[in-house]
Amino acid sequence: MRLKRKNIEQLEKEKNAMRLKRKNIQLEKERNAKRLKCKNAVGNDRFGELINEFQRDVSEGPEYDLTGIEDMQQCRRVLQSHNWNIESAVHDTLNVAEGSPPVFQEPPPPPRPSMRPPQVDIQPRDMRVYTIARKHPMTWLQWGYMIVTLPFRFVYTTIMDMFRFTLSFIRPDPRRIVTDPIGDVMTFIQKYEETYGRIHPIFYQGTYSQVLNDAKRELKFLLVYLHGNDNADTNEFCRNTLGNRDVCDFVNTRMFFWAASVSTPEGYRVSLALRGNFQPFLALIVLRENKMTVVARIEGPIEAEDLLTRLTQIMNDNEGSLAAVRMDREERNHTHILRQEQDVAYLESLRADEEKERKKMEAKQRIEQEEEDKLRKEDEKKKLLEEKQRLKICKAENLPCEPLCDDPDVVKLVMKFPNGTRIERRFLDSDSVEVLYDYVFCNENAPEKFQIVTNFPRKVLSCQTSDDCPKPPTLSEAGLGKTEMLFVQDIADDDDEEEES
Repeated sequence: MRLKRKNIEQLEKEKNAMRLKRKNIQLEKERNAKRLKCKNAVGNDRFGELINEFQRDVSEGPEYDLTGIEDMQQCRRVLQSHNWNIESAVHDTLNVAEGSPPVFQEPPPPPRPSMRPPQVDIQPRDMRVYTIARKHPMTWLQWGYMIVTLPFRFVYTTIMDMFRFTLSFIRPDPRRIVTDPIGDVMTFIQKYEETYGRIHPIFYQGTYSQVLNDAKRELKFLLVYLHGNDNADTNEFCRNTLGNRDVCDFVNTRMFFWAASVSTPEGYRVSLALRGNFQPFLALIVLRENKMTVVARIEGPIEAEDLLTRLTQIMNDNEGSLAAVRMDREERNHTHILRQEQDVAYLESLRADEEKERKKMEAKQRIEQEEEDKLRKEDEKKKLLEEKQRLKICKAENLPCEPLCDDPDVVKLVMKFPNGTRIERRFLDSDSVEVLYDYVFCNENAPEKFQIVTNFPRKVLSCQTSDDCPKPPTLSEAGLGKTEMLFVQDIADDDDEEEES
């Protein structure tokens, strides 16, 4: 029994697999269209329609009694987990109901593009290098202090250098691994302000790569400062030079200012790139020959006035390269704008030509339609005339014979047409007024639409059947005497006026 049950279950699964295979062929043709519709439907009014489509796809499966999804939020979660792919969502829903593992694997997110710094020329031929030596002692007390502390400083420096050299073999320098460059910069700015106050040039709050890109894009000078915590000249340089208000105003108005400590991974990486071995270290960078170039290096505790003089001279010498780049960019922008205007003018001209062509085609189609309507109306009019002529012949053949003059029941009627023509005929008083109408209708002077009116008292004869008059009266019932004058009135113009109104 168990074997038989397993065979039945196996056959049922094979049938379901065949059904799914046939469905896959149909779904494959609609997959791209559905996927695009799903992506465009997030957050708009057609989202519910696509959810219903997913529910319908699942409900059409053979296992709907076990896997039917009616909850809108659940449908949305399933679609989101399958990257808005209806086919994969339907297949995995049915597979989960059967106990099979899902087959959809979400593709990994694309790697985020890293902001690579532009190429920097750190050793141009005309680069200026300024090395500022420390001030020598000027008094006997200063000379004595330097001589007394010289052995201690020599021993301390030697021991620390040996310790760092030995430690480099045991543990790699952690500064070589840059994990959070922005954090390194922001931490340095915070510590700098805590130590030296807020009077300083405005620090660029970003990475070295970002400030290089901004300086290149905005065509501005970039002043890089590398801070050394262990250097004896750092405190004096930060307080007297960077803390000078003239230096702050000069730097803030004419360039970017980026700084970092060489004790952090980001600052250490920049010091290796710029080869800043001595602190305080300043480097002035500018765009030249389509690449960022280090045009000056200043190493040592430079004074504020000397720094302003040197920066002004260097910037004046390199302003020509920036002016050339600005002109080149303006020319390219002008060319780009001119090309865009030409494209817009071309598109407008193309639209105008298309509009003219469209109007021309519409006019041509309208003329053709009018001609077709005219021909159709002429054909209809011709058919109506032919039908009317056939009807006249038929009614003329069915008219009763004219009675004799001495017949006691004879009625003599004279009919006057709108064009002034008069006709006379005898009828029996027992004849229907419909016979009178048919006689007038068969006459060539009869209007297209008309009614027969008595002379006095004036009234319209009901010559044709209607809801009010199912059976037309006879001539005697209509009140006509032995001799009467009747008028044929044209009512076609009245009908046209009613239709126009």
